[in-house]
Amino acid sequence: MDLQELTRLYDFTGQTVVITGGAGVLGGEMACALVGCGANVAILDRDPALADRLIERIKMMDKPGIGRIAVVYADVLQMDTLVKANDVICQEFGCVNALINAAGGNKPAATASAELSFFDIPQEALSFVFNLNIMGTILPSQLFGRSMAERGEGVILNISSMSALRPLTRVVGYSAAKAGVSSFTQWLAVHMAQEYSPKIRVNALAPGFFLTEQNRFLLTDKETGGLTPRGQAVVSHTPMARFGAPEELLGATLWLLSPLSAFVTGVVIPIDGGFSAFSGV
Repeated sequence: MDLQELTRLYDFTGQTVVITGGAGVLGGEMACALVGCGANVAILDRDPALADRLIERIKMMDKPGIGRIAVVYADVLQMDTLVKANDVICQEFGCVNALINAAGGNKPAATASAELSFFDIPQEALSFVFNLNIMGTILPSQLFGRSMAERGEGVILNISSMSALRPLTRVVGYSAAKAGVSSFTQWLAVHMAQEYSPKIRVNALAPGFFLTEQNRFLLTDKETGGLTPRGQAVVSHTPMARFGAPEELLGATLWLLSPLSAFVTGVVIPIDGGFSAFSGV
């Protein structure tokens, strides 16, 4: 296989990719990369205005062959909004070829701390985190996966977490929820391949520690910019001795969406600077 053929396999021209939570730091980086590779990208978010910065980035690309971007309102926990979003996407871009389930996150009230013991974490906080991460992955997979099943091809990429592989202290709800995302990824991969088509693939990324708006001031000090004790603990247990940059998810993302990973399904790939390989001693 020569360079021209490899380049062609990473050309997503004419492909439609849906990214839930695509206005976030990680999902947004994926969106920009895919548009740059020719894909038409539909960002789904409850607050479409959050995607304004991405639209500005894409306007500045100014090169031939880039795809288009659309920002569509949807709540990943409300199937009716997903149905409406799908109608808009189909009219704008045509059928959906790939889905990236990037919507997710944690909530302080579902986190054990010195001020809130595990035994006192409220049920509604745990339910919020479970629903956002697990149901927020399953429902879009049901909706957009149905058309993939009908056509006999497509790709679903879920976003799990390092916390699913190595449960982290304090984040009880998030760790359990993301473990559910990893398990669902494997289940859906088998189900789609056996019941519908082996050309439908389902995989997941398990990012290690990347600075996002949700965790920035858990890992770094708001005043000094230095590491918090938890941030220092993370870095000291990461062999590469740093946090990840959002663009460092792109290699695995493009590979798993491309034909180069045609024989890959049901895997959860850590992108973590070696965190999951380090025992701490």
